[in-house]
Amino acid sequence: MENGLILWALLIIPFLGGFCCFISKVRFIQWIASIVIFSMLVLSGIAVWIIITVGSIEAAHGWLFLDTLSVYHIALLQIVFALASLFGKSYFPVEIAHKAFDPELLPRYGMLWFSALGAMNLVFLSNNIGIMWVGVEATTLLTAFLICIHVTSQSLEAMWKYLIMCSVGVALAFIGTMLVGAAGSNLKAGHSEALLWTFLYQNASNLNPFFMKMAFLFLVVGYGTKVGFAPMHSWLPDAHSQSPAPVSALFSGFLLSTAFYCIMRYLPLVEMATGKQGWAMEILVFFGLFSIMIAASFMVFQRDIKRLLAYSSIEHMGIMALGLGLGDIGTFAALFHILNHSMGKPLCFFSAGKLVQIYGTNSIYKIRNAMKITPVWATGFFLSFLALIGMAPFGVFMSKFQILKAAVSKADYISLIVFLFGCSIVFISALRYMLLVLYGESESHIHPQKAYKRDIFLVAFPMLVLLVLGLYMPEFLENILQKAANIIRGY
Repeated sequence: MENGLILWALLIIPFLGGFCCFISKVRFIQWIASIVIFSMLVLSGIAVWIIITVGSIEAAHGWLFLDTLSVYHIALLQIVFALASLFGKSYFPVEIAHKAFDPELLPRYGMLWFSALGAMNLVFLSNNIGIMWVGVEATTLLTAFLICIHVTSQSLEAMWKYLIMCSVGVALAFIGTMLVGAAGSNLKAGHSEALLWTFLYQNASNLNPFFMKMAFLFLVVGYGTKVGFAPMHSWLPDAHSQSPAPVSALFSGFLLSTAFYCIMRYLPLVEMATGKQGWAMEILVFFGLFSIMIAASFMVFQRDIKRLLAYSSIEHMGIMALGLGLGDIGTFAALFHILNHSMGKPLCFFSAGKLVQIYGTNSIYKIRNAMKITPVWATGFFLSFLALIGMAPFGVFMSKFQILKAAVSKADYISLIVFLFGCSIVFISALRYMLLVLYGESESHIHPQKAYKRDIFLVAFPMLVLLVLGLYMPEFLENILQKAANIIRGY
């Protein structure tokens, strides 16, 4: 396969799969989904191998582009998407049996599900920053309707809140994108390459620094709304709590990181345009710390198990922003943290979704004695939450530790103290809730639930990855992370 063709395949196959789901009968959707997911996993693996050996590839006269930073995100996305899709095979039959989901909606769900994957792939494959913006806006429009698959007044409110807030945010990002174009108006470029990221990256030192600073403010607030940075985060707990568990897993596991990727792409442009003064990085440190503290504060008083996980996502987005803002080893740690979060948080939502189905409530105080009722999913919830709050020897502990090292190396002791304080609050709150859910006395008479091989795999695979990454980092992964970090650093 010619290298450029793989970019087209990664982009087109998800949309084609969504279209096939929409026009197919319900009984064929599982086969379509299996073919698309397997194809995307294989293609992303081939893409990783090509980038490792070649460095970067492009297509469509440079409008489609893949380098180490983008292929890293694409590969992670396919894994998270495959796990969430596999979990759907356990989740939706129960919803259908309880008449909470109409099986006739499956074609529409499949169309939105795979189209959302295509839109996220478009973000990572776009070399044109305008098309990248279009991809982010498309993810908003497509995923909004996935929130209210269960049609209730709360889910409709969450959908509209998500749609309005993220659309306003993405509109601000559009202004930032246009300001970046204005910053490069003095460069000698044709209309086809004026907004190409590679062209701007090569000429970043010649970009107008004032326009780039203004652009970055709009971009961080705009894309940061989709990321879930505080104080633009208010849509996120509602959307996560009302969405079906597979959708919540995809939202938290990777949709947030898709918008965060856009900020990563702009960071080296701003830093090089302003002479590497760290101005843009300081903004990220602020949003990172603020998000960590807001999330920690709200996690103390949560009663809804899925809202608890939503605030955990806000905390982790803040941790990534802090690492990126600290730079040096912090950039590497932020990328590593994306991997750890993408493995741990979907499992948390899988487990929470099954617990909600079994107990018939989202209330943490009514979900009790889960270890006896459903030991597989209770174990998944316990271990994944332990990993996410930074317990050794899981990978999250290592990425958090690297961020601490970055703060110490820069002598940024304010960030160090705030980070440790926020993480300590989250740690204590999470342990309290976990013990209630797993071992608290229950008044309900729920029979123990049977576990399937698929369920065991969905728990074991992410936890095995997190455990291995906490003890040992493969050399090829370290090289990919280092090369991706160098792109962000402007090397």
